[in-house]
Amino acid sequence: MSSPVARPLRTLLVANRGEIACRVMRTADRLGMRTVAIHSDADVDALHVRSADLAVRVGPAAARESYLDIEAVLRAARESGADAIHPGYGFLSQNADFADACAVAGIVFVGPGGAAMRAMGRKDEAKALMRAAGVPVVPGWQGEVQDEATLCREAERVGFPLLVKAIAGGGGKGMRVARSLAEVPAAISAARGEAERAFGDGRLLLERYIESPRHVEVQVIADRHGNCLHLYERDCSLQRRYQKVIEECPAPGLSVALRERLHQAAVRAAQAVGYENAGTVEFIVAGEEGWFLEMNTRLQVEHPVTEAVLGIDLVEWQLRVAAGEPLPARPAAPRGHAFEARVYAEDPRNGYLPAGGRVEVLRWPGGAVRVDAAVEQGDRVVTDYDALLAKVIVHGSSREAALRELEVALLASRVEGVTTNLAALVALSRDADFRAGRMTTGLIDARGDALLPDHAAQCGRAAGLAAIALLTPTAGAALDPWAATDGWRVQGPGETEVRFMLPGVEKPLVVVAPLAGTPGLADGAIAGNEPPVEVAVLPDEVRVWLDGEFFRLARVAKGTPAEAMGGGGQVLAPMPGAVLDIKVTEGSQVERGQPLVVLEAMKMEHTLRAAVAGRVTAVDVRAGQRVREGERLLSIEGEAAG
Repeated sequence: MSSPVARPLRTLLVANRGEIACRVMRTADRLGMRTVAIHSDADVDALHVRSADLAVRVGPAAARESYLDIEAVLRAARESGADAIHPGYGFLSQNADFADACAVAGIVFVGPGGAAMRAMGRKDEAKALMRAAGVPVVPGWQGEVQDEATLCREAERVGFPLLVKAIAGGGGKGMRVARSLAEVPAAISAARGEAERAFGDGRLLLERYIESPRHVEVQVIADRHGNCLHLYERDCSLQRRYQKVIEECPAPGLSVALRERLHQAAVRAAQAVGYENAGTVEFIVAGEEGWFLEMNTRLQVEHPVTEAVLGIDLVEWQLRVAAGEPLPARPAAPRGHAFEARVYAEDPRNGYLPAGGRVEVLRWPGGAVRVDAAVEQGDRVVTDYDALLAKVIVHGSSREAALRELEVALLASRVEGVTTNLAALVALSRDADFRAGRMTTGLIDARGDALLPDHAAQCGRAAGLAAIALLTPTAGAALDPWAATDGWRVQGPGETEVRFMLPGVEKPLVVVAPLAGTPGLADGAIAGNEPPVEVAVLPDEVRVWLDGEFFRLARVAKGTPAEAMGGGGQVLAPMPGAVLDIKVTEGSQVERGQPLVVLEAMKMEHTLRAAVAGRVTAVDVRAGQRVREGERLLSIEGEAAG
């Protein structure tokens, strides 16, 4: 790769955002290129903007008015003097009109030409091309007539189970499975509606649905000099609703014969459309058979695992090919094994809904672990775009070694302030089927809620660890039993009751914990846990990292937020916080259980209710006031027993 660039590329505009924009810029910087970022109003302070030499606004937060606006992106390229555009993945990366527009503007598009994109962009036409090129395809139907009656008739001919699939787009959108003729109309309606919203094209094709398949893809790259190489394969079977979660290279468990057939088929597929630059040919694999699925005419999210095992930089290869250089000789055979885990801002315990917020604490594993991140500590995560925060990439001498590295790396990752899928990734890294290489595309969805440990049990474990940390003397603390106020007793180790509140949990968790212990464990890893658990004791709360999940526990006084009464009819604050609302006034008559005060603590609202019926005799706080644990909020005079 040391030969001179045929047409030197000096200024590269990255028509994307997030981690892929940052990743492309790193290579461009290393090659001495000037980098240009584009951004919407939502991304004005984003990491990719800060990483570039120059940043240009392209529109408001809505992607259609910014990142997907071809004219706005080309205008940014002209204004910045960019002579090349790298599209990353997503957004305009597979838009043939954009590739053509770059050519017309005299700007190098780092990717294939519009003709190749169009040939592979429509799944029905792509399958016809693949058949002609001798690439195996799944049995199905592609036709111009799109009325429901025709689709139902052809569905019955193809057979069940059946996949109703949009001809355009990708990413799992516009796809529905029908297991009988009766289910076909609903599948057609759902797939067509989703495809129209996502791609502006509601046309559908039908293909036989392969039960419990694997998803294997082959990386290819071609130049304008007639050279086309495959760069081996990746397994991307661990998916959730057709979205990839963990990928690896090479694909485990493939026979030599099947592996070679897939490699050769991928090269034939690329050559059939006169492909140039990097792309990925995807296959559905079951047993010893593999069928063409689609071709992604761009760089893939999971390309780092290929880089890890081959010791190459695919973005550098892309830039050199785009500049007119011929491809080098094929790299050496894969060395070792690599995994990539995608860290998303989403809540696995709430249907994987996207999550936003500000990143309060961020820590990634060090050493040989590669992390392609979209954020830094203090950044705000928006929900306007894809929820990908980072990719954690590990490499080992064998698959078993790489699996160990993956689990350790995920457990060492910390994101606070934004809910992530780290706990789900940790659970997957320990899954017996995954570790044995028995993955299918349905593994995650089949596991469902059982993928994660029971939430109540995890909360209990976190509270127990927090109690141990609270009751353990800090390093250098004097172990004077006469000065202790923790219930120490002559007969042996004592016990004490500790109460915590967790966000989203209505009642406090009560922990009866042994007293005392080894000094120095109040912060950091609790001894005896494998893998280690991190605990941090702060003035107002204890923070626990457990199996990739973050727990924030506020210690509360005895008496619960549900009935927060102190002595003499006083309602006391069970934890430090801010008064959001006062539901009563002095003189109000209240019933047992009636809401009195709403307190905000740990970013959660806690409603304090009356423990007895009676009359409010005093209100000591006002809305907006911050209060300490145990501070009196109001007083109630209880009704006399009749």
